[in-house]
Amino acid sequence: MPHRSTENLLQELGAAVERLTKSERRVAEVILDDPRTATRLSIAALAERAQVSEPTVNRFCRKFEPAGFPAFKLRLAQSLVLGVPYVSSAVAPGDDTQTVTSKILDGAAQTLRALPAQLPSTLIDQVVDELLNARRIFFCGMGVSGVVAQDAEHHFFRFDLPVSAHSDSLMLRMYAAAASPGELFFVISHTGRTRELVEIAQLARQRNATVVALTARGSALARSSDLAIELEVAEDTDAYMPMTSRLQHLAVLDVVAAGVALRRGERLQSRLRAIKESLRTTRFAPPSEVSQ
Repeated sequence: MPHRSTENLLQELGAAVERLTKSERRVAEVILDDPRTATRLSIAALAERAQVSEPTVNRFCRKFEPAGFPAFKLRLAQSLVLGVPYVSSAVAPGDDTQTVTSKILDGAAQTLRALPAQLPSTLIDQVVDELLNARRIFFCGMGVSGVVAQDAEHHFFRFDLPVSAHSDSLMLRMYAAAASPGELFFVISHTGRTRELVEIAQLARQRNATVVALTARGSALARSSDLAIELEVAEDTDAYMPMTSRLQHLAVLDVVAAGVALRRGERLQSRLRAIKESLRTTRFAPPSEVSQ
């Protein structure tokens, strides 16, 4: 059974259970039943729970992680951070409404809890610097990522930045072909494999524009960008609707937006106040005022 460090260990264990020996299967079942607790167990405690010997646990671990038990537990912890939503929380045929609700919300919560470890502060600072220094900013995305790009425009125009959101690939290609230094293309793609977006990023860089990507780790889009916020999310959008990945991207953009707002400081207050005031006449009075 070859070890694949990029694969979610919980998925690997689940797929391998039927091929394990009877004693190894007991170890796997203990881990799969409560993986979070398993990350805290010693080899002796795990052997006791599975009612097997310590050498059996060690042999079991080496089937999945050649470096042995400590490295196995590390991979297990990483799988909990990055992989729980689609090991235990994927919506399945036959799930009732309560189960679906729990799975989706648990998956979303797990995804957001995993974000801090994937967002180096130095990288976020660099992205904020690029946004503040840009002469013009294009938020680019297609499909669901197009909706995320529109949300970014809604946020960032408030900070007195020259922003626009685009999801039309032909229009984006023309913008990229006419790009110039000082312009920034912020390209959003969960997979990083959408051909049009990768080509737009490459074309914009050829014109000496800056390209920032929000995308999958090691993707073609990440490699085609000047700066890349590279994320991992345990969601296969080739098979499932993009749910947790969309929330992940929205949260990252909120982090970047907060960084921009903090840099702008007091200069923003009058602008934000004017925007808020402009909406006052478009809304009904709150219930507390109506009742007075």
